[in-house]
Amino acid sequence: MRVLVAPDAFKGTASAASIARALAHGWRAERPGDVLDLAPMADGGEGTIDAFATAFPDAERVPVVVRDPDDRPVHAEWLRLPDGRGLVELASTSGITLLDHPRPDSAHTHGFGAAIAAALGAGARGVVLAIGGSASTDGGLGVLRELGLRLRPPLGPDDTGGAALDRIEAVDRATLRPTPEGVRILTDVTAPLLGPRGAAAVFGPQKGITPDRVPVHEARLRRWASMFPDVDPDTPGAGAAGGTGFGLLAWGGTIALGGEAVAEVLDLADRVLHADLVVTGEGRFDGQTAGGKVVAVVQALAAAARRPVALVAGEIAVDPRGFAHAVALTDLTDRASAMRGALAWSRTAGARLAVAASAA
Repeated sequence: MRVLVAPDAFKGTASAASIARALAHGWRAERPGDVLDLAPMADGGEGTIDAFATAFPDAERVPVVVRDPDDRPVHAEWLRLPDGRGLVELASTSGITLLDHPRPDSAHTHGFGAAIAAALGAGARGVVLAIGGSASTDGGLGVLRELGLRLRPPLGPDDTGGAALDRIEAVDRATLRPTPEGVRILTDVTAPLLGPRGAAAVFGPQKGITPDRVPVHEARLRRWASMFPDVDPDTPGAGAAGGTGFGLLAWGGTIALGGEAVAEVLDLADRVLHADLVVTGEGRFDGQTAGGKVVAVVQALAAAARRPVALVAGEIAVDPRGFAHAVALTDLTDRASAMRGALAWSRTAGARLAVAASAA
């Protein structure tokens, strides 16, 4: 058999590349004669730089030091693509995995904005902005401040995050850094900025916003949106990364599904055609998966090519319809052990899939 292994990272636990290798290791233990094609994926979140670097071996990783969402220095990087554009990843500059504990009011996107400014300052002709995995719900305030947005009244350096939105009475975009010739925003969700499917209601709890505080953050984002009357808060993806999608739309960017963009640069559709089975995965398979996550993108490509697809996830929270096989690490061990030993249990999952394939 020819098997394509194309998982996402198991967020905060293991990278997509390490998960792909672990699944392949387990598979080969049962079926050593099969040909495995490893294509670690990303959807605009953690691992997007790595995925593009795999697709473009001549790309240059450029180091940058910025402020993380808790105002500590973090050593990150942006990727200079062969066509002259710069790829900047929010997860590595302003991501939730950088925090020791959630900071729902003060976590910000300043680090991401500073990295974008660094890429442009170093001559990037355009930027690709991967915005998955954020720690904040600041509507992109931090990014826009780093790109030159003038606020009234002016905010101090300690006025950050969603809480700072309460103090802003007006914005002046005249001082914003000019939009380069291309600003492509890669997002892993299609959520609007506001409402029951928006940034605060759906993703706020992941960032420490308690149910009683959701209306507060919703009101902040609604007021923030009113300051940009030419930007539609209902644009799919505007609610991504705590509203960072909205902020980047205000800068002049255009939104695309990150999983589809990564699949394109990895030539995944063609690789699916050459596979007898496709294996994909993510940390948690749930109701958000269908909204543009890696697993949904890979499943769609497999369906279009009429290839069977198997799922491995740390946890499976909804019915895994459409998959030939599905294995949850939490079905193999308890949740804590699955997170601590994700790679070891992924090897077991890979072996399970190989046995299932032999019996099919």
